[in-house]
Amino acid sequence: TEPPMIPAATPSPQPAPAAAADWKRLWRESVRDPRELLALLGLEGRVPALSDAAAAQFPLRVPRGFVARMRHGDPADPLLRQVLPLDDEMRPVPGFVLDAVGDAAAKAGRGVIHKYRGRALLVATGSCAVHCRYCFRRHFPYEDETAAAGQWHEAVSAIAADPGIDEVILSGGDPLSLATPKLAELTDRLRAVPHVRRLRIHTRLPVVLPERVDDALVAWLGALPWPVTVVLHANHAREFDAAVDAAVARLRDTGATVL
Repeated sequence: TEPPMIPAATPSPQPAPAAAADWKRLWRESVRDPRELLALLGLEGRVPALSDAAAAQFPLRVPRGFVARMRHGDPADPLLRQVLPLDDEMRPVPGFVLDAVGDAAAKAGRGVIHKYRGRALLVATGSCAVHCRYCFRRHFPYEDETAAAGQWHEAVSAIAADPGIDEVILSGGDPLSLATPKLAELTDRLRAVPHVRRLRIHTRLPVVLPERVDDALVAWLGALPWPVTVVLHANHAREFDAAVDAAVARLRDTGATVL
């Protein structure tokens, strides 16, 4: 089933957030130490199941703006629980596998996953602004299977060779973790593939780092030649604050459908 559509924004163009130009700096300033995160929330010593092994395998990363939406003093806060490495992650469970959604069997080229008729998914990058503990690609071999490698050549060639593909999905990692000129490099190449008719972008960045929706990104989206759908990943209502609402409105103002 399709995710719910975000209600329509007001028709007037939305201004950029005040700190929009600083999204890369905010990314660099993300919290990466689980104990620092707990200290910021007044939870020092209150989470005995904190796992150094899980943090070593899949490091913590969470923007400070997202941390600000967490409840102070609550070890069960639903936003905190998405990012905090705990012992439970390291316990094997019968019937569960590392490639949870069968990506390996659907490889159709470097960084290209083709599971469904008419659609190809590009693993654009392995980077994300937030590391969610439940990530179903945390064990994905990004070093070998990233579509951005080689200026997108192999990934775009695989799509061009299959005229049955009319929709390209950008995923990752998070495609919006790439700089806008890098995204434009990809879409400039896709313009030359006549059977590509639609573009989808699956992203968490406008939710966890709304400053990413800056003037350059908006201009790139608005200039794309295809119908564009932006699929936002959110897990809890408190992930949406005024900054996220403004970022979503700016996405809609480009003409994109936002789900």
